[in-house]
Amino acid sequence: MRSIEHWIGGASVTGTEYATVHQPATGQPQARVAVGGPAEVDLAVAAAVRAQESWGEMSLSRRTKVLFRMRDLVERHEDDLARLVTAEHGKTVEDARGEVIRGREVIEFACGIPQLLKGAYSDQVSTGVDSYSLRAPLGVCAGVTPFNFPVMVPMWMHPVAIACGNTFVLKPSERDPSASNLVAQLYADAGLPDGVFNVVHGGRAAVDALLDHRDVQAVSFVGSTPVARYVHGRASANGKRVQALGGAKNHAVVLPDADLADAARQITAAAYGSAGQRCMAISAVVAVGSTGDELVQLLGREAATVVVGPGDQEHAQMGPLVTSEARDRVIAAVGAAQQAGATVVVDGRELRVAGHDGGYFVGPCLLDQVTPQMSAYQEEIFGPVLVVLRAQTLDEAIGIINANPYGNGTALFTSGGAAARRFVRGVTVGMIGVNVPLPVPMAYHSFGGWKASLFGDTHVHGPEGVAFYTRGKVVTSRWPGRAEASRSDFHFPTAS
Repeated sequence: MRSIEHWIGGASVTGTEYATVHQPATGQPQARVAVGGPAEVDLAVAAAVRAQESWGEMSLSRRTKVLFRMRDLVERHEDDLARLVTAEHGKTVEDARGEVIRGREVIEFACGIPQLLKGAYSDQVSTGVDSYSLRAPLGVCAGVTPFNFPVMVPMWMHPVAIACGNTFVLKPSERDPSASNLVAQLYADAGLPDGVFNVVHGGRAAVDALLDHRDVQAVSFVGSTPVARYVHGRASANGKRVQALGGAKNHAVVLPDADLADAARQITAAAYGSAGQRCMAISAVVAVGSTGDELVQLLGREAATVVVGPGDQEHAQMGPLVTSEARDRVIAAVGAAQQAGATVVVDGRELRVAGHDGGYFVGPCLLDQVTPQMSAYQEEIFGPVLVVLRAQTLDEAIGIINANPYGNGTALFTSGGAAARRFVRGVTVGMIGVNVPLPVPMAYHSFGGWKASLFGDTHVHGPEGVAFYTRGKVVTSRWPGRAEASRSDFHFPTAS
């Protein structure tokens, strides 16, 4: 069986323990991945500390040359990365290719780091005194990333961190680890010095070792809200800078003046793409006013036409869930909603894909007459389940969204500018789409939610990413001439 090892200090490091990586479309084992812990984390952090001494001093020009080469290599290996993701995650190849492209866009953003790290200079703030500011790297940074975007989410982190002069230790999901090793090899091919980018595979023991390690200065995390809260608390208690992105329950509000057919098509793709395993997936629809019955009919029609199959088959629009446990959780959630009084409009629980009886498949599920009190609404199911709630007014719909503990993403479908402006200003959500169901920001804006969807002060990539991976210095300087008498004051300094 193929082995996926750690990547530390520019080389593959053999593990001592291993876990199995399954093929979601068949349920069969396809590889084994090393499971690291404190010993492997110590090795990786030590390599990163050594590398940071020279990398942090390297000129911006030389850093950007490496990033430009990395950008080209990622584009050249786009299909290789996408197919690794499909094999281990299950999403379709086209969907996987999309995440590689969005990850590459962050590398492109990081290629502009000389402009992004420019400080400010103030001349003659006092007589003969000048002042200027600059951004300095932190040192060793760590990333703990989820299974659902094994290329894109790590690329939200490490290109910006590395461009800013830091070194990086990545702990990817053990469910789909291969893409991270290929990224490490591409960095080496791009000329990144050994130890600047490291990969330690494993589970909680490796995560805790990173959160506790005295030489790790900052931790970036994306995952569920309970784990995000844990990561933020433990890393913060150890004096580290933390950004921890948690779960989501993303709403799409549909007003009566919307193009309902278009809204149904857009929402269906946003709900069931990647089998709903996206932190930005639409999982709840709020039908406003008279739209409810017609919208549910349109959504049901669209859901029934979604083609489910192995991600490497060209015709497939939706692949399997990542594990058998994820499949069972989705099936249980739909059953619980039905018992609580929800109407199952489209039921994908019994879906079977020919020739793939062992695969982790569940078809699209559409639930109507869901209330905010039901677990199907309150919980992040993270699967191909779309629930429909009803509201009489836009204000009521906004109230539903704002009462939800999550605040990651949301969308409004309307043809009215006044309603859109009211919605954008009224919802307590970090990322908002107007007739756009997946409002994932481009790399030059920052990604992040509010409330229980984010723990920490900054979002990832974009300008906030640069701020997160650097800290400010302000220098006040005076160069007196030989003939000029220096003056020392005992009172607090003021400008003169």
